[in-house]
Amino acid sequence: QVQLVESGGGLVQAGGSLRLSCTASGSIFNLGVMGWCRRAPGKQREFIANITSFGSAKYLDSVKGRFTISRDNDKNTVYLQMNSLQPEDTAVYYCHADMKESWFSTYQEHWGQGTLVTVSS
Repeated sequence: QVQLVESGGGLVQAGGSLRLSCTASGSIFNLGVMGWCRRAPGKQREFIANITSFGSAKYLDSVKGRFTISRDNDKNTVYLQMNSLQPEDTAVYYCHADMKESWFSTYQEHWGQGTLVTVSS
């Protein structure tokens, strides 16, 4: 059984920083794109950032220059460094990853349980 476990969320004041981590475990032949989405209260889920196994990254425009996504392939872990946090960043942040269980399998997207980030004014 494959799992994605996030950590690093919490309460922070506006202007502060947090670093989120997400580690994949289980039967993994190959890890493809990994990334982060978030869901703010009363709003739809939105894409934040993702990164390929080769390090090519994409970002939501509103977080460019503030957030940095990275990954450690040896640890099956993706990170999200969040700086200059603002109240509008308050949301549950979810990790996702494309995983391939064997050479003959197709990639399937998996999701973590989420970690809450609360930014106070």
